[in-house]
Parts: sequence; structure tokens; C-alpha cells
Amino acid sequence: MNMEHEFEVAIKKNKHLSDYLLNFQKEHTNLPKFITSIPREMSLEKTPNIIYPVGDPVFIHIYGEPFKDIDYLVIEPQLKKEEKELYATIFDRVLEKGMRSTSKEDLRETVLKIIDETVKVGDPAKRSLESLIIKVTQEEYDKLRYFIIRDIFDSGPVEPMLQDPYLEDIHCVGLNNIYLVHKIFGNIKTNIKFDSKMSLDNWLRTMSERIGRPIGDANPIAGGTLPSGSRIAIAYSDDISRRGSSFTIRKFTKTPLSITQLIKFGTMSAEEAAYLWLCLENGMSIFLCGETACGKTAALNATLVFIDPKAKIFSAEDATEVTPPHDVWQQLATKEEGAEESQVHMFTLLKAALRSRPNYIIVGEIRGVEGAVAFQAMQTGHPVISTFHASSVKKMIQRFVGAPISVPVTFIDNLNVCVVLHAYYREGILIRRVIAIEELEGYFEEAGGVVTRAVFQLNAAEDKHEFRGMNNSYILEEKIAARQGYKDKRKIYDELRIRAKVLNAMVEHEIFDFTKTFEVVQAYREYGLEGLPFPV
Repeated sequence: MNMEHEFEVAIKKNKHLSDYLLNFQKEHTNLPKFITSIPREMSLEKTPNIIYPVGDPVFIHIYGEPFKDIDYLVIEPQLKKEEKELYATIFDRVLEKGMRSTSKEDLRETVLKIIDETVKVGDPAKRSLESLIIKVTQEEYDKLRYFIIRDIFDSGPVEPMLQDPYLEDIHCVGLNNIYLVHKIFGNIKTNIKFDSKMSLDNWLRTMSERIGRPIGDANPIAGGTLPSGSRIAIAYSDDISRRGSSFTIRKFTKTPLSITQLIKFGTMSAEEAAYLWLCLENGMSIFLCGETACGKTAALNATLVFIDPKAKIFSAEDATEVTPPHDVWQQLATKEEGAEESQVHMFTLLKAALRSRPNYIIVGEIRGVEGAVAFQAMQTGHPVISTFHASSVKKMIQRFVGAPISVPVTFIDNLNVCVVLHAYYREGILIRRVIAIEELEGYFEEAGGVVTRAVFQLNAAEDKHEFRGMNNSYILEEKIAARQGYKDKRKIYDELRIRAKVLNAMVEHEIFDFTKTFEVVQAYREYGLEGLPFPV
């Protein structure tokens, strides 16, 4: 089935899509192009005009005109004035009867049953909203079912954007149009906004309850992970958010980006990935640092395939975002709601993890005093991998030795490697890059502080990752080669080159699935090059 035929089928099946296109044609001569996936090179397009589906019956129209900003237009069923009254009536009845269900698993089935008991497809000419059974048209029935499910079980007006796999961030301030960060087209405005302060505040209260951290005037700030896996941060009430209650949703896919995808995107080179492979396989502690939304968590998840598949892993997070593919993985999460004595903070989680003797501890993000516990864990031989907000190794060290973390500067060398990431625009396109990988050699009083070595550095002018640690890597030679019993420590660089070739071959063979990359890495670990499903 070609795209043109698929578009025709979609239009025929979805009247709201047909109506949208008819209205669009009244003001524009060029019809949108229907696609099911967006190539990355389309980011260069200044005047895109495409429609793509994000889950029946919702479509997204990306439209740009010369010398104007690109718009993100959600196409979904629309309720007319009379239909809004009908929806409100049915919605109230569903809530009244449906909430009596004691089982969350049965609630959806119960709600659908109530809808079918309350409305019947028939002649709506003489219908009354007071009737036990309300007659509706087939089109009205489909709309009612869509909006009731969307608003009770999904995420209301924001749901179409949560379904869009091409989005990174969704940001709303008061009753203004919602903005978002699109993976292809960057920061763009949507046609979605809340129609009243009450509807926005009610929606925020619902979302806060879903993440287990109810908001109110007494506690207006909340954050956590939605059932979809996305992370939401809420600022409730005009007292705190002066332009109206606001929220930001950071979208995370259930299946993480793979290390081969990051190599293909240019986020890191195969040599950098091979270096991290050696480090994680040999129990080095690594922090991924950078500013907000630079790709720290995505890079962390992608590199977890390099940890021994038989390792015992503990993760500790405020919002659950890390997804190691290992069988033995204990996922710990903070608990901030409820009475103070029942709350569980990151500091407590890390202490609990230490008692369980894990092979690796993953901290989703270090923000405060728990950083001191992370360094204590490293001191006792437990490798740690985490993310941290700092734009360079120097600033990372400054934050750790300063209050409130207050790690003694002489302890900093318990951390082995720091990966620094940065997001910036290049030729109008937002890109994410590993700008440096630095090793922490140790604290030397005569040097006046912690000595670091930059083993990889980004040549920003050429957008090229350069390996500066050849025959000069402290971690590879003094830590890993020594541990592996190399008589000639320089031979470790041969192993680095081989692993880089393996990763490049995975990219060439289009092995981009996260689970599949884990399997290939595991095969190399067990059987070497002979265990690979392709020649190197």
C-alpha cells in the first residue's frame, strides 16, 4: 500500500481529518504530504507541509510558510457546542457509576460498558439529556468514546503529543499555546491550549495524583514519572508560577536509544563508545555531565549494555528513567508524599543499595547530599554510574567539593571518568554531542588540585570526535590493562580499536535495536569475534 492510498484510506475513515483538509484547502493551494516516518534530513526543510499519524484517530500536521515559524497542529475529533453538552452529561454519568468499580483492571471495561448502556446509535432528533438512554449518531458515539477514554484513562488534551514518538519536551505556561521540542523541527508552537484556569488546574491535580505526589496551595511544586514513562514537573498556582500554573513533560521512550543509534547520530564516536565499553566492563565509575536536555540520561541508558550481563545492579532515582537490560536489577525510587516519617529520600536509597552488595549502582541524577554517599560507595569498591548537572569537569568538581555535597577533594579520584555532553544548534539543527571524555587521575597537592586527562575531545569546527588519549590513557593503562594482566599495557589500545570496529560494523549492519545491541555485546564478551553475527 503506497502513501497516497494510505492517505485516502485515512481520510475516508476519519471525517475530522477530511474536514480539516477541506478547511485547509480554502486558504492554501498545496495539500500536505502524508508520511508515516520523518527522515532526519527533513530538519533542513524551512517550509514543511506533512501529516503523520500518531495513533488512530489522531494525526499531526507540521506546517511552515516562508518567513514564518513552523506550527505543530494536532488533528483530532472536534466537539460542536451541542456535543460538548452531550459529552458533559455522559462524562458525569460515567464518573458517577464507573468510580464504584473496586478494581483498576476492570475500570476501563466498566466505563466502556456504561457508555454503551447510556448512549445508543439512533435518531437523535427527539433526544433528551435527561433520558436514561440518549440517542446519538454514529459520529457522535465515536467522538464521545474517544474523548471519555482520552480524558479518564489517558492524559486529556496533552495525550496526542504524548503519543507522538518525535517529541522530546512538552511545555505549558498558563493558558498560552503549548510549546514543544520536536526531534526533527526543534522548538515549535502547537494549536493546543487549556481553555480555562480551572481546566488547567484540574488537569494538573489529576496528573500529580497519578505520579503519587498530589499538589495544592500548601505544596505547589511536584515532579515524577507518568504511567507512560515520561517525566513531569509541575508548578501549581499563580502565587508560584506568575503567568499561570505550568508544567513541563520530558518524554522518554520505553525502549531506550541504543549505543549504535548514538554513534549514527554523531552523539559519540565508535572509539568513544568502545572506551566506555572497556570502562564499564571493568567496573569503572562514570559520571555523565552536562546541562539540561543535553542527552545525559539517553547516553547513560545506551551504555548500560556494556556492563557484565551477570552483574547485580541497583538503581536509585527520583523519577524512574534508567532501564538496564540485565536480569538482576533492583529498581529503587524515592517516596516524597505522605507523612515525613514515611518518606524515603535518595540518601536512604543509596545506603540501602550499599547493604545489598551490588556490582553496579546507577543513580539517575545526583543533586545534593546523596552525592557524598555515592563517593562513599565508590570508596568501598562499588562502581557507580550517574548523571550530574555540570558543564565541564572543573565545574563538576567544584560542585562536589562545595556545599551541600561537600565531598573532600582528596576523594574525587574515586570517580574514574567524566563524560561531558552538550546540546547546541549547528546550521539551524539541534544536535547533541559528547564534547569531552576526561579521566580523573587523582589529587596532587603540588599540582594544586585534581589532575585530569582529556582522552577524547570534540573538534566543533569539523564536528569530529578526536582521540587524544592514544598511548596516554591513565584509566586504560593503569587501571584496566593492569587489572587484565597485560604485560604490555599499550596492547589495550588494540582491544579498543577492535571494539570500535565491532560497533561500526553494527551500525553498518543496521543493528539499532537496544536489546539486539546488548546481545551482540554479550556474544563478543563470551566468544570474541567468532561469536558475532557478522564479519569484522
